Amino acid sequence: MSDAKADFQSAILNIFAGKNIKQIVFSPRIYYWYLGNRLYLRKRKINNPNIPSYFLQKTQLEIFDILRASPRYSEETLYLPLLRENIMPKAKIKIIREKGAKPGESVIIYKTPRGILRQVESIGGGLGAHITEYPIKTIEDLDIMKYILENTKVEFLERNFEKAEQQFGKRCVVSTYISKSPYQKLVTQFIGFIKLILLLKRFPSKIENFMKFLEQWDNQLYDQISKSSLKIVNFGENLDANLSPPPFFEKYLIPYYEKRVKQLHHSGKYCHVHIDGSLRDFLPYFQYLPFDGLEALTAKPQGDVSLEEIKDSIGDKILLDGIPSILFLKQYSNDYLKDYVRQILDLFSPKLILGISDELSPNGDIRKVEMISEIINKM
Repeated sequence: MSDAKADFQSAILNIFAGKNIKQIVFSPRIYYWYLGNRLYLRKRKINNPNIPSYFLQKTQLEIFDILRASPRYSEETLYLPLLRENIMPKAKIKIIREKGAKPGESVIIYKTPRGILRQVESIGGGLGAHITEYPIKTIEDLDIMKYILENTKVEFLERNFEKAEQQFGKRCVVSTYISKSPYQKLVTQFIGFIKLILLLKRFPSKIENFMKFLEQWDNQLYDQISKSSLKIVNFGENLDANLSPPPFFEKYLIPYYEKRVKQLHHSGKYCHVHIDGSLRDFLPYFQYLPFDGLEALTAKPQGDVSLEEIKDSIGDKILLDGIPSILFLKQYSNDYLKDYVRQILDLFSPKLILGISDELSPNGDIRKVEMISEIINKM
């Protein structure tokens, strides 16, 4: 790893344990940038002045070494998922994937003995697919989704964990993000926010009973995680206060987090949660959440709160990331970015794992990431 031989693994664990550290951990997530620029194609010439030639024909792990930075998730950097969901063959559930009517659109049809669900996803101009048609459209569809999940098992892939540990070495702590809480699943995967609000108003007991079912279904996930070799677990919630307003946050999310984090803490795991949307309505809650850290909190000029407001709200929790991704676009100067990074370091160190909130975009400037690495390594 040349200059990248720093023991980020120990530093990260010491940060979560509240111990003194000798170095700042810089952990930018670069997989969107890497995949969006098709850097995995070894023989393709890339005429992008923002990508120096020494990044070409390199793996993500090699690029992290050049940056003297720490990767975070094996799914992104090594393409090694640590969790897998398997639908049981005996359930006679058939999944059909078809091209949609629009470019980049795909249709997923779930045929089950209880009925059929249809979902539409669109990639659009980016990499991450977003759902444009949710599978649950009526209250009756809940029973179909329940049947699918009742016949779906979660498996922790210990062999992939061992491979990731071997490949990462001391570059990081092997970690993963786990599936969303019941409320967040309904908002982002199954129903959508507007339809969920309407169904909650018309059929509150049925929706809440389905959330209770989802919570019970999650037991298998948390049992697997509790028994696993993982030391750090991310709740991949992607929270936004507009979609989880305070009344719902208090009723459906906080109790769930308290239950699950307590379970994982009891198993010796550290936990953090991904919150990358509007933050203002969450500020009064941050310091009381059970998590050890908060990932991807995004301040102005991209988010709706200042760095100082985030600092005042999170108490003694760890901040993971902190640098808004738009600062890596050309309209923000190097000097502006340098000053911003120094402000983050002044406010949050040593309870900080510095990174990009929440990923470097394909049109982001990797040279700015290098510049931050140089600042960190001169400290």
